[in-house]
Amino acid sequence: MSVPVLLLEAAGPESEALARAAAASGHRVHAVTDAATLATYSGELRRLLAGCLVTDFAQPGQTLADITHYGRRIGVQALLTVNEYLTDLAASACAALGLPGNDPERAGAARNKALMAAALDDGHVITPRTTIVADLRELRDLYPAEAVGFPCVVKPADGAGSAGVTVVTGPEGLEPAWHAARAARVMYGLPRDERVLVQEYVGGREFSVESVTQHGVTTHLCITRKHTTGGTHRVELGHALPARLPAAAERTLLDQAGRAVTAVGVRNGATHTELVLGADGRCTVLEIGARLGAGHIGVLIQHALGIDPWRTLWDIALGRHPAALTPTRGRYAAVRFLTTPHAGRLVAVTGLPAVSTTIPAVRVRVAEGAPVGPATSNRGRLGHVIVTGHDPLAIDDQADRILRQITITVGPGSQS
Repeated sequence: MSVPVLLLEAAGPESEALARAAAASGHRVHAVTDAATLATYSGELRRLLAGCLVTDFAQPGQTLADITHYGRRIGVQALLTVNEYLTDLAASACAALGLPGNDPERAGAARNKALMAAALDDGHVITPRTTIVADLRELRDLYPAEAVGFPCVVKPADGAGSAGVTVVTGPEGLEPAWHAARAARVMYGLPRDERVLVQEYVGGREFSVESVTQHGVTTHLCITRKHTTGGTHRVELGHALPARLPAAAERTLLDQAGRAVTAVGVRNGATHTELVLGADGRCTVLEIGARLGAGHIGVLIQHALGIDPWRTLWDIALGRHPAALTPTRGRYAAVRFLTTPHAGRLVAVTGLPAVSTTIPAVRVRVAEGAPVGPATSNRGRLGHVIVTGHDPLAIDDQADRILRQITITVGPGSQS
């Protein structure tokens, strides 16, 4: 049955996939965005939309009123977002419209890292030791008071995509890390929390758990192994799923992810929980997002497990039970991201593989001549390659081999 549905922001790979999935099911898709982002919508995306509400996200109270009025006018039956910055707004809008959503009183804890640290602690989730500082003076006082050890991680309270996150190895790095955290951009001109988190650095292998919750019941779809850079800025260079781990390690990861889902009030929708598994088997939750994992994780789930995550999310948002969560494939999928260590202007990307049944996606998202530079956050990635197959080790080897064969040429020029 065709019904009107509302998508808080249709720009971006995951959002566009949600819009296409809804349109393919015959639903009338309406988007909520701001004027500047609407100007970037492609012709294809605009043709998918039955309507669009243009609002000012920088005024959350007015935006909620706008969404509520618009939703009631069109008779909206479901509301979703996969945009990190809009998940708490989505929870409030669902509550106002009487639609399945998350707890609006706790939704901020899946968006704001300071609130998240407190909520996870209250939920008996294992997390890094965290100190929250409001100004530079407080930060400077931490080291003499022996309240911070090294290495540590400094991050903004309301950042996303690893922007403004720094691994600090000594006291001389604290102040530059503070400034980097405060300089991290917040989308849509949203009101920002100026506080900064200083967290214990937790070493080990990095994973994420991809989950969906419906009517408060959580199903873990898979565990994703993450490939990240070392050094000062930890940028994600790839994902592979489903990760195969010893049963005890898997149970530990899923248990902590489930506790985190409950702690931040997720009742209906996807979650992406980032964790570290130490050499001693201890599992630490770093962060949780009340959304589908970005970085093409949804595409990997579809290729590896045969689950359509976007249709599943609409089913949950529409209150359809049960959502289709049983894997229909037993494959593996990996993505590798293209980056460059050189600052300048992109001249060419050569050596890209052809798209095939085992390499279903190859994309360069930065135009030739555009300014590029070393990736200090996930926004610095230039493109990606996806590889699928039946053997996880072979897939990882193939993905790494493809990455080595690609040449990114950067010429003189400044990075904006």
